[in-house]
Amino acid sequence: MRLSLGMIGGGEGAFIGGVHRMAARLDDRWTLVAGAFSSDAGRSRAFGQSLGLSDDRCYGDWRAMARAEAVRPDGIDAVAIVTPNHLHHAPARAFLEAGIAVICDKPLTTGLADALDLADAVARTGTPLVLTHNYSGYAMVRQMRAMVATGALGAIRVVQAEYAQDWLATALPGNKQADWRGDPERAGPGGALGDIATHAYHLSTFVLGEAASQVSAETSRFVAGRRLDDDVQLGLRWASGARGQLWASQVAVGAANGLRLRIYGETGGLEWSQEDPDILRYTPLGDPPRILRRGGPDLSAAAQAATRIPAGHPEGYLEGFAQIYADAADLIAAHKVGQPAPATDLPGIAAGVEGVRFIEAAVRSAAADGRWTALGGGIA
Repeated sequence: MRLSLGMIGGGEGAFIGGVHRMAARLDDRWTLVAGAFSSDAGRSRAFGQSLGLSDDRCYGDWRAMARAEAVRPDGIDAVAIVTPNHLHHAPARAFLEAGIAVICDKPLTTGLADALDLADAVARTGTPLVLTHNYSGYAMVRQMRAMVATGALGAIRVVQAEYAQDWLATALPGNKQADWRGDPERAGPGGALGDIATHAYHLSTFVLGEAASQVSAETSRFVAGRRLDDDVQLGLRWASGARGQLWASQVAVGAANGLRLRIYGETGGLEWSQEDPDILRYTPLGDPPRILRRGGPDLSAAAQAATRIPAGHPEGYLEGFAQIYADAADLIAAHKVGQPAPATDLPGIAAGVEGVRFIEAAVRSAAADGRWTALGGGIA
């Protein structure tokens, strides 16, 4: 079943909007039919027309879009929210209440009260909400999750996660993407913390299948005049006994998109890097390292399901993002016809709430000189 998609934000000059549109199209599961791409009605209409949308479905604001699409016989099945963080909560709430599924960028909201409000709306309405933690869509990340779940590594002892970039190593006045990410009113209380540390944290908890219980954080602002952190170093504790370290930086000169995860258990270890995503290094205790390749033999069903082309033909960022959209299509299609939700690795409302808990706990910990601070909550 092909579903119809609307979009809020993601207009001219917005990198992530284009990524969402490409990812939604990749598996031929979604057709973009409507959007409120800008708060300026004229710009929204012009951009929507450039995408081939009809004038009556290019909206000047998301409120009008929610009202109109909810009553159209051909109304959208889901809305993708690709705005700055402060514009996640209110649109998501409105579309959930209108019975329209939501696919939302992370972090879910800029504060825990709003995240819990969306969790309540999901519970009351039964309308699906998907969070685009796109790195959990990679085949070899899902292979890691399956191996941990089946006990291939034994009890997990150590988690090491990092996400290093250098694009904010200097001040970037006038850069639209840098401006809103450095503004507490639009980004929320975390800079690199909310933008990329949340990805590394979610990846860690996704693979373990368990949220961390405590965090100890140090945040830094290395670039003069910056109002939010650009480097974060954290310790993590899990109730199961695992211990972890997480480093996220946007001032690491020479780093491009260095998301990396290493997991070590009693009987084995796993290493994965986003910049070489088809490869997973697995070392059983006492044996030489083994290289597991996406599309290769003896991988989990979850990894196979997230594989589109044979091994040796690289899959990466867009395919991982597309997997989130493909899984979301399965979930939302089942919801539309009243069928039980399919088994899925999709991050949903619980992961969204957990991500906001992580940000707020890290901010509190950093303000208290790294005191261990409880997170609470669960993970999708």
